[in-house]
Amino acid sequence: MADDLWRWGAAQLADGIGARKISAREALASCLARSEAVNPRVNAVVDLLADEAFAAADKADDAVRKHEPLGPLHGVPVTIKINVDCAGRATTNGVVSLKDNIVHEDSAIVSNLRKSGAIIFGRTNVPCFSTRLFTDNDLYGRTYNPWDPGITPGGSSGGAAAAVAVGIGPLSHGNDRAGSIRFPAYACGVYGLRPSIGRVPEFNPGSKEERGPTSQLTNTQGPLGRSIADLRLALAAMSARDHRDPWWLPACNDTRMRTPPTRVALFSTMPDRDIDPIVTASIRQAGKWLQEAGYEVEEAAPPRFAEAAHLFWDLIMTEERAASEAEKSASTRAIEMFGDEAVKRNRRGTLNYSHPFDFEGYIKGLARRSTILREWLIFLERYPVLVMPVSWKRPFPIDYDQLGDEAVRLTHLALQPSIAVSLLGLPALAAPVALDAGVPIGVQVVSSRYQDEICLTAGEVIQARSPVKTPIDPSAALR
Repeated sequence: MADDLWRWGAAQLADGIGARKISAREALASCLARSEAVNPRVNAVVDLLADEAFAAADKADDAVRKHEPLGPLHGVPVTIKINVDCAGRATTNGVVSLKDNIVHEDSAIVSNLRKSGAIIFGRTNVPCFSTRLFTDNDLYGRTYNPWDPGITPGGSSGGAAAAVAVGIGPLSHGNDRAGSIRFPAYACGVYGLRPSIGRVPEFNPGSKEERGPTSQLTNTQGPLGRSIADLRLALAAMSARDHRDPWWLPACNDTRMRTPPTRVALFSTMPDRDIDPIVTASIRQAGKWLQEAGYEVEEAAPPRFAEAAHLFWDLIMTEERAASEAEKSASTRAIEMFGDEAVKRNRRGTLNYSHPFDFEGYIKGLARRSTILREWLIFLERYPVLVMPVSWKRPFPIDYDQLGDEAVRLTHLALQPSIAVSLLGLPALAAPVALDAGVPIGVQVVSSRYQDEICLTAGEVIQARSPVKTPIDPSAALR
């Protein structure tokens, strides 16, 4: 049994460790053995913490023997992205020049995972500076999609999604500003939750400066896993208070949120969009499952969708361009100084895609965000569940964004469903629905602010019917 513990979910492992049916050391050893077997074929985990993890697992087992209080993830092996601070390790963010960037204090998310009893045993790959939909960099190399090595595993949490999909731990940590949890979950056929802004505290003590206002309003930390039950457990662990984050708010875990809402909006088409038919079919399939589970389902489009998606990039790139021109932003200058050629090319395409504001336009743009959010909140009162694409397109071929500015523009257009939600700071769940030519296709389930539980409850209906199952063995056709 111990050899197969890598197949277990986080909830199952936590229960088994707490009941002394298995040990944390056995669970960790199984996940590390799985990593040794499959990670060379996907390159998802780029920094192993085996010695530290075994020491933590032994402490976890000792706590069980002493009948000490146990956290929700007590003894559960997890991975974290290499773009968050982990004391004693280098926060590289996939950048060659940061390979010796050793930090001395845990980020808020790492601190919360440790307090929950989780055993951090590996750190997952990201694109250079975590800014592409394609997980590849000059420091660690490429992460491969375990379903098909010719397509992207997503980004920037591509390593996290691939690790969960192949059984390298039941849970991975991710972060999401522009779809960086949801798109990798979509590409790798796992579940990924973007929590409401403020639900999960975040702070990287090694950061040289605060992020711009738009990033503060849009970026969040969250879990990727193979089941809704595991995401729910991880969210509880991640959401603990950390006084270093001024945006953090105490969550209301109202069990009444698990009662299915009566109405669902399906957003599956747009007249001026080139939409992959399998994406539309998957949304309608998810809607059918929800209807059969008692939800009232109808087609409806959220307000000012395209405007919200465009406004996100206009605000983000206004901040980056203004800071770069004024030579005030170390992070912005660093991309041009230390980024690999792929991230520089992608960033130039994104700058050309966006329409940065002047100062007056920037202030009006931030104000416009509030207007759009108000209209979405009214819409979500009528439709507590919104089912829409993660992307209008199936996952892109590897390095599609390197084909020029037009290719970058098309990736941004495809990802507009994720980007619009990001601008508004809403909770959203990526969930797999179908397999098409051996590759998973999924949907995004959105709800109102701090109604993350509504997303998870609807996601359970989808999970119960979805044919997409993980963990899988990675494809043998690696390039």
